[in-house]
Order: sequence, then C-alpha cells, then structure tokens
Amino acid sequence: MSENHSTLDIIDIGHPTLRKIATPVALEEIPSDKVQQFIDQLIATKRKANGAGIAANQVDNTSRVFVVEVGSNPRYPYKPQYPLTVMINPTVTFLTDERFENFEGCLSIPGLRGVVHRCPEIRVEGYNRHGEPVDFEVRGITAGTFQHELDHLDGVLFTDKLIDNKSLCTWEEFSKRYEDDFKANVLKVEKLYNT
Repeated sequence: MSENHSTLDIIDIGHPTLRKIATPVALEEIPSDKVQQFIDQLIATKRKANGAGIAANQVDNTSRVFVVEVGSNPRYPYKPQYPLTVMINPTVTFLTDERFENFEGCLSIPGLRGVVHRCPEIRVEGYNRHGEPVDFEVRGITAGTFQHELDHLDGVLFTDKLIDNKSLCTWEEFSKRYEDDFKANVLKVEKLYNT
C-alpha cells in the first residue's frame, strides 16, 4: 500500500448505494492516483473493521472493485488464511453444482448473521491493482467470501439470499448456539475441497 492509509466510512443496509450495480473501472484508469488511493483506503477500511472482504459499494463508491484478505481474524476465527487479493472488474464462474451452507455476516449489516448457499469451487477472473489480468480458482469457504463481495458489486446483500429467514440471528446468538456446529461444517468443506 502507499503512504495513504486513511479509512473510509462503511455504510449500512438501507443506504441506496448498497443496491446499485457497480460500474466497471476503465483499464487506463487503474494506475491513476485516484484509483490506487481508493484501493489503499479500501484495504485499510477492511483491516480496521476486521472484515474478510469489502466491496466498493460498502464505502459509498460504485467502482467495480473488491478486496479479500483473511489473516488472524477475530470476527472469523474459523476461516482459513487467504492473502490480500484486490479484484477489479471481477467475474465469478461456478465450477460445480454442489453448494454448502455458509453462515455469513457483513460489515454493512452489523450484528447479524444468516445462512446462505454458496458454491465451493469457483473461477475468478478480472484485473489486479496493477491492471494485469488474473484468472484463478478458489475452493472451500473462501469461495463464499468472493461470491459475497461480488454480490455487493451487483447490489445484492446476503440477506437477499438467506436459505431460511429463520436462520437470521445476532452475532451473540450465533456464538452461543450455532458457531460450534458451523465450525465443524467449515472443517468438512475445507477437507472436501482443499485437500
């Protein structure tokens, strides 16, 4: 990241920008100071909020950009580590008809979690922060993170995709009642798709 590590405000569900379809970034604009500074700010914002990922819409920006990165994350202690990945103009292709149940949260929907079906094997294409084309596969629970962030760029929130509205719960209730079972499910998904 460059010297500018300032963070941006994360907007909450109900804000109209979360429902907008993000606009592709012109490839010639990617090296610009404006785009590079925004990427740095997006990374800093994600890290400060302990997110596994963040999309431009979540900071009231409609550029087609998201960031995924998982280190030692107190919000998601069961998630496998994943290196910092900046995606510009991303697309996701499902590589299997299989789905797993993912108990998701969102920085723009503070305090709530719910169960969503996600594809465990995906192909991700787009551009990195240097404007270079990238094409790679993601498997396991991290594939769900990429799908969650791409949904944001299409104006979709995880609450739109709940398997059952009754799965919606607070983080406190999740920790108390569902986290242990979900951790076991994560281990199963990881073993199945990442070994």
